Amino acid sequence: MRAKSEEQNSKLETRNARPGILSVRLESPALHLPAFKSPGEFRISIFEFRLSVFTACLFLAACLAACGGSREPRIVVGSKNFTEQIILGEILAQHIEAKTGARVERRLNLGGTLVAHQAVQSGAIDLYVEYTGTALTAVLNEKPASDAAGVLARVRAGYAQRFGLEVSEPLGFNNTFAIVVRGEDARRLNLRTISDLARAGKWRAGFGYEFKERPDGYNGLVAAYDFKFAAAPRFMELGLLYRALQDKQVDVVAGSATDGVISALGMVALEDDRGYFPPYQAVPVVHRAAFQRFPELRRALRALAGRISEEEMRRMNYAVDGERRDPRSVAREFLAGKKL
Repeated sequence: MRAKSEEQNSKLETRNARPGILSVRLESPALHLPAFKSPGEFRISIFEFRLSVFTACLFLAACLAACGGSREPRIVVGSKNFTEQIILGEILAQHIEAKTGARVERRLNLGGTLVAHQAVQSGAIDLYVEYTGTALTAVLNEKPASDAAGVLARVRAGYAQRFGLEVSEPLGFNNTFAIVVRGEDARRLNLRTISDLARAGKWRAGFGYEFKERPDGYNGLVAAYDFKFAAAPRFMELGLLYRALQDKQVDVVAGSATDGVISALGMVALEDDRGYFPPYQAVPVVHRAAFQRFPELRRALRALAGRISEEEMRRMNYAVDGERRDPRSVAREFLAGKKL
């Protein structure tokens, strides 16, 4: 998503810096503004569903062919195909290696939600990190809800009953939508929550096109917080939102809670104090057979519960996408810092 800038002219460039990731580059020193995915990749069209299932079938066939002759016990860690997921996959893999002594095979960057889900359900991988809101809506096909504990309970029950999968303890961060303002405005007006923002005056807002139509998007946000904007919101491509906020073309945007540029640009993600946005807690999803083969795996995963905050995830995302660091070294540094 990110690349280092080499010029100071205000010019945008898009390219694919990593498979499946759209990148938007702001030409200013050592700064790169990434496009972000909607939290947890929420919406999946019929075409995407069919394509994902077809891709999953090809992937699983390749895995079975490649692994048919291997008898060495191992734990296979997978991930979806964007930066945050690859970092989380590395954190799981390195932590499991250190705590269990088992051989860990990495199958990262697999694809979207349905490909990863099919892989763990079939046993082609043993575990990967999912988001509770995505699991509820895209996999279980249930309606979104705002109660984090209730969503987690429904996901755990649904995955156990329908797929024979276990959902481990949340890793700590919630990759849901975030209402983001410039740091200078937050400090000047003492803005901490979305309610503070709504009371502070009329703002110019910028949102992604999808946010306009989503059931948990613009219309519901305005109703929940009684927003009065200075003008009709500007709807634009996701990758342009933070540039527009930084350049003061807008005053508030809806981003993703773990977008790396929030911290890198000194912006502030406001607390959703009325619980409007659905929870998208990051949780390891594990094939039950993995726990049977490696009983110590359960304890290793519990040690990661609650250890990654939104701020820490933002910094790791930016380290990979903005600073071009290797996900393996970023994961290793995180684990060492937590003494895990």
